[in-house]
Amino acid sequence: MKKLWKNCHIATMQNGQYSSIEHAAMVTSGQHIHWIGTFEDLPADAYSETIDLNGAWVTPGLIDCHTHSVFGGNRSVEFEKRLQGVSYAEIAASGGGIASTVRATREASEEQLLASALKRVRCLLKDGVTTIEIKSGYGLDYVNERKMLRVIRQIADTLPMTVRSTCLAAHALPPEYKDQSDAYIEHICNEMLPKLHQEGLVDAVDAFCEYLAFSPAQVERLFKTAQSLNLPIKLHAEQLSALGGSSLAARYQALSADHLEFMTEDDVKAMAAAGTVAVLLPGAFYFLRETKYPPLDSLHQHGVRIALSSDLNPGTSPALSLRLMMNMGSTLFRLTPEQTLAGVTTHAAYALGLQETHGTLETGKVADFIAWDIEHPSEIVYWLGGDLPKRIIQHGNEISI
Repeated sequence: MKKLWKNCHIATMQNGQYSSIEHAAMVTSGQHIHWIGTFEDLPADAYSETIDLNGAWVTPGLIDCHTHSVFGGNRSVEFEKRLQGVSYAEIAASGGGIASTVRATREASEEQLLASALKRVRCLLKDGVTTIEIKSGYGLDYVNERKMLRVIRQIADTLPMTVRSTCLAAHALPPEYKDQSDAYIEHICNEMLPKLHQEGLVDAVDAFCEYLAFSPAQVERLFKTAQSLNLPIKLHAEQLSALGGSSLAARYQALSADHLEFMTEDDVKAMAAAGTVAVLLPGAFYFLRETKYPPLDSLHQHGVRIALSSDLNPGTSPALSLRLMMNMGSTLFRLTPEQTLAGVTTHAAYALGLQETHGTLETGKVADFIAWDIEHPSEIVYWLGGDLPKRIIQHGNEISI
């Protein structure tokens, strides 16, 4: 059953560029793109349905490649403390930060976590996100990490989105392992991760490599375990200090290293050689009022793919709009709208290992796309907030929210 989508312009986002097709048409067959090109070149065929897109600009569905969407409670009080001059590190040291969300997440039932997460993820879906990565990391023991990962799988069953599940058990040190970080890493490697993987709950493995979390040596131990389980890896790196985490991630062929404010030229070169994607998180940069910028010129110079994401989380980026993050990517990090759109489509697909099926509009790829009622793709980045008129198509079917 083939559907014809006509009367549109298409930004295919191939090669990280708009790669525009004016006066375009697209044919979908089931969940995939069957043909794409100009309307005048449309092959003669029989179509089960013809959809007039009324001159819309069509882009790939947006990909939010770094989120912590499942959690209990919120940290609005900490937000107020930071505005009063208390640092993120000071809040964490006093039992706040990730630890406070761990307590709230452990206390919440699976049903409560699912209900609250669905509210947040629906906001992203309404914004045009058709693929999302969600991390665990607020459970920090087998029972509660498993609870979070089960919720992530249920989100995939509930919403018309592609959902990737990442185990971030190495997010922070749980209270039961106070001053025993090596022992906790061993517990993740020997017990937690193998069991969660065996249950089919894990698509990738992540860690927080930072002076207030885990050392490069501890992260490397985790990477070796993930590698033995044939699980791809990602890494929170160089957000608060330069520990060489992004170079470590590159040595292990990580899909991405994320944050990266303190990365060095050598880190950039290592990521470029490995093909590891740099995921920039302007929401956290803005929310924490950071002044140290990622080395953007160096990333561009060495050809590192740059993705953007919401980093939706309760403490440092309570962001419910990926489009707003795109605008921040342009205003804060000086990315062009074209680079920004690439950062939430083709480059974000690479950051999840989905580049063969998602991220660009090409024959054979999954038919996830957005038909925007705009005059040029730059408007997706230009407008601040609001709900841009759009039609959301996931796996070849238009969805309503």
